[in-house]
Order: sequence, then structure tokens, then C-alpha cells
Amino acid sequence: MNTVFIGGSKSVVLLDGAVRRRLDRIMAQRFPVVIGDAGGADKAVQHYLHHCGYRNVEVFCMDGCCRHNVGRWPLRTVASGRRRKDFAYYAMKDRLMAETATTGFMIWDGRSAGTLANVARLVRRAKPVLVHLAGSRRAVRLTREATWEKFLSDCPPLVRDRLQDILRTEEREAATPSPVTLF
Repeated sequence: MNTVFIGGSKSVVLLDGAVRRRLDRIMAQRFPVVIGDAGGADKAVQHYLHHCGYRNVEVFCMDGCCRHNVGRWPLRTVASGRRRKDFAYYAMKDRLMAETATTGFMIWDGRSAGTLANVARLVRRAKPVLVHLAGSRRAVRLTREATWEKFLSDCPPLVRDRLQDILRTEEREAATPSPVTLF
């Protein structure tokens, strides 16, 4: 059964009809949903799922602190070992959601590099993702690296540059061994 990673831009606070219809189809098929705890699209989707009485949801949070869990769904908390709550801190749970899910549905404002980073995390794992372009009522299905590269080539240069910075940082962190505590 598909598990859907739903996420999106923090600037998206209202869901248009196309997004609600897509969420209705996800609920009708009873797919498990994994979602973050951020404001914006995460919170708006949580409100909609809760309003519809959907229970097959798991909310991912950091270090036992959940910013938003509208439906009081089960939590998966990610331990970070970090004090700074920056982009890299919250990206840890995003990576885990991308690993957990089999597919993705992202609601993108056309500017958020963070949302695109989640798209990249899914596509790099050969997991299909549907990107809804907020405000345009269009959606783009990305199923492999070639479709991702084409999509990315149409993005604003500043967004592409920010995305590359995010992905490079993640690659560096993945290559750095974690410190081992013996005592």
C-alpha cells in the first residue's frame, strides 16, 4: 500500500479545490499519510484531513516537540542531538518522511527551496511525486531524474541555487561520521 508524504511551502495557508480533491482521493484510497508539523501547507493539510475525520495520519516532529498536530494523530519524533533549530534541524525529519513514504504530494508556491528539497529527496529515491503549483491549479508528476531535471530547469535561478546549497549541505553531513559517545 502506498504511503504518501504530503508537504509544501510555508506560504501556502489555504488549499485550493484541486488540492482538496487530490487529498479526497488519497483519503478515499485509505493511503497512510506522513506529514510534518510546520505551519503553512503542513498545517493547512492537517486542518483539512482533520475536518474530514481522516485518521490514517502520522505527524513527524523533532525532539519530542510538535509545533502542529491538529488531529492529535500519532507522532514520530526524530531525535537530533542538535540545539540549533535551523533548516538542517528540521530537514532531518523531512529525510525520514521521504524514506518512509512510497510517493509524495507537494504543494509548492514557486519559491520555496525547502519544498523542492523534499521533491528531490523523493525523486532521488525513485519515488514518484506530484507537485501542485499553488495558485496555478496545475500539477506536475515527477517520476524519475529526467523529469525532475526538466522541472528544475524551469525554476527561477535563485530557487535552484538555494536548492543546490541545501542538497550540498545534506551530502556533506551524510559523509561526515557522527561522533561516538563511549561513556
